[in-house]
Amino acid sequence: MGLEIELQDERGGPLESISDRQNLLGRLLPPNSDESCLLVASIDPYGDTVFNRIQMERFLREWRVVSAKAQSPGERTLVAAIESMAVRCNNSVHLYLKFIGD
Repeated sequence: MGLEIELQDERGGPLESISDRQNLLGRLLPPNSDESCLLVASIDPYGDTVFNRIQMERFLREWRVVSAKAQSPGERTLVAAIESMAVRCNNSVHLYLKFIGD
């Protein structure tokens, strides 16, 4: 099982979500030791990782590295959907991008 990714409001209510049931991100995310992508490399596949608006500019820069690795249609669809949620989070207060591990 892969991650569930949600754009949440300030109460934790989901506004948008996408499931990575095939664990595509497991192949696309950099390893935790990658210091060039500190935020994206810190996504925990087994726990929850939450990003806020202040982190989104950096997250989006790092997300380009993940997007560049996406090759299959499924991978491209997944990374584009997450980027869309991240952009929305970046443009609004009280929104959070949450990666929910298994």
